[in-house]
Amino acid sequence: MAGPDASTDPADPTPEDRAPTLGARQRWLLIGSAVSVVLLADQVTKYWARTLDEPIDIVGSLRFNLAFNSGAAFSRFEGWGSVIGVVGIIIVAVLLRTSRSVSNRAGAVCLGLVIGGALGNLVDRVVQPGPGLFGGKVTDFIDVQWWPIFNVADIALTCGGLALVLVGMRSGAADGSS
Repeated sequence: MAGPDASTDPADPTPEDRAPTLGARQRWLLIGSAVSVVLLADQVTKYWARTLDEPIDIVGSLRFNLAFNSGAAFSRFEGWGSVIGVVGIIIVAVLLRTSRSVSNRAGAVCLGLVIGGALGNLVDRVVQPGPGLFGGKVTDFIDVQWWPIFNVADIALTCGGLALVLVGMRSGAADGSS
């Protein structure tokens, strides 16, 4: 016979199921912290990058090389900054609205990375010179020479988005919904 701590009932929660869910305050603190760190790192590095007079070789094909992008990722839709800016604001609003469903720390941090990255590039579109409200060009400077030039906001968007998908898949597998 099993001891008092042993449970063989399949309806009993697993240790993962017993993990506390995030309260609203803790969720917003994690999201806000991630957004703040990304925005600060992105804007400080872009400010520095705009002082570059010529490319700086770092290691291998990695170098810092100042470029400006008035389009979307990979310089597609060049000159569509205003439309991209409005779409960016809508995406951030949707992410903030859906953030209430985030119930774990990893999901909150990943969501904060995505929002911070989107806001970092939106700040450039607003404050850098260009036509219209979102006509400014995004500052890019990380150049691996075999991929389009990018910035810290792009890294946060990409890594946060991928991690958010993985966290969602993992939680879906844990609750049996996948």
